[in-house]
Amino acid sequence: MTDAAAPASPAIRDGSLFAPDAHTRRRNAAERRFRAYGITAVALSILALIVLLVSVLGNGAGAFRQTFIQIPVTIDAKIVDPKGNRALDEMKKVTTIGYGKQLEASMLAAVAAAGVATDGLSRKDIAGLLSKEAAAGLRGMVLENPDLIGRTITFRALANGRIDGYFKGRVSMDSAKLDSNISPAQLVLAERLRDAGLVTVAFNPQFLLGADASEVRPEAAGLGVAILGSAYMMIIVLVLALPLGVAASIYLEEFAPKNRWTDLIEVNIANLAAVPSIVYGILGLAIFINTLGLPQSAPIVGGLILTLMTLPTIIIATRVSLAAVPPSIRDAALGVGASRMQAVFHHVLPLALPGILTGTIIGMARALGETAPLLLIGMVAFVREFPAAPPEGFFSPASALPVQVYNFTQRADPAFVERASGAIIVLLVFLICMNAAAIILRRRFERRW
Repeated sequence: MTDAAAPASPAIRDGSLFAPDAHTRRRNAAERRFRAYGITAVALSILALIVLLVSVLGNGAGAFRQTFIQIPVTIDAKIVDPKGNRALDEMKKVTTIGYGKQLEASMLAAVAAAGVATDGLSRKDIAGLLSKEAAAGLRGMVLENPDLIGRTITFRALANGRIDGYFKGRVSMDSAKLDSNISPAQLVLAERLRDAGLVTVAFNPQFLLGADASEVRPEAAGLGVAILGSAYMMIIVLVLALPLGVAASIYLEEFAPKNRWTDLIEVNIANLAAVPSIVYGILGLAIFINTLGLPQSAPIVGGLILTLMTLPTIIIATRVSLAAVPPSIRDAALGVGASRMQAVFHHVLPLALPGILTGTIIGMARALGETAPLLLIGMVAFVREFPAAPPEGFFSPASALPVQVYNFTQRADPAFVERASGAIIVLLVFLICMNAAAIILRRRFERRW
């Protein structure tokens, strides 16, 4: 019996095993550098996010607070209801000019009653502290409640945008000297009225509930129409994109044969998810407006375009969720006699539901922030009237939150910059809520295999 050849012994390393050699030191140094790069990238990203949020919050927080002038107003029946029959149609014929005269007289009386010195300001200058929207607000209040006629009420009128900007630090005495819309004497009067309790800065619900305003009335601009228009479009997206996307995903993942045609469809779905949003806007303009004749600036057109944008995202997310369900679930269902349809809809689909809901919400959140396709279909138009209730409201002119931000930034008055930042805050709140809902749903229904 011969001895077997002994295996070659490994090279003996010089020194202790616990002392790193040059190669190990280089590898450890590379690992430390990579970790430092990652930490630096995360820190820079967080810093950029903080700077962005501080900038937006700093510029937009003032939009939720507004300067008001509280004055007693006696609703003169001879002006607002000349015939005295309280007929709403006849009362609507009275324009804001008549209400403006009442406000001017009431403003002068309130200043005199408070004993505030006016420093020789004219009646027009004193009444100029009020917003041009104040008369329209009083008119709307009287038309909504005709019982106010003949009574004296405390009316909280919007202050002029320059007065509002002065109390928020946007307007100064020096800038007022160069401004034809306000004078330093009017700012001094506003300070005295504030000390007398007639001028206050308070929360402004009309910023969230009111309609947009013209360029000369930035203090009255609101997001109500834009919020409602965005809500209508999201309803259309949810009703159309979710069932179509889920149905297409189930067919492609569970029933479609694997051939060149399904491969072509899958490639095109992946490509559509990366198509720039403005391309969908051009498609919507050509098909839905020019060909089908749907109205411009309507939620139905915006909803259809956003549906096309969201479908690829929902399909991809749904297919990934279906593929993540273990094959043993399908095999077990088929083994006890269930049909292919029953196995998918009774067992596979419920288990994939968390991923489907997450993909749907994320896709809708992306659609909520889109601007470019909506600009092409005319949603950039100035809209003052609220859309009607569905389904008629789907075909009424409306705006959208991201488009409203764009509109505000295109206007010259600096007060609209504040309004634009406030609209961004509202949009961010909606997006955060939608993403939080996606996370909660995933954690609530997620199954770990």
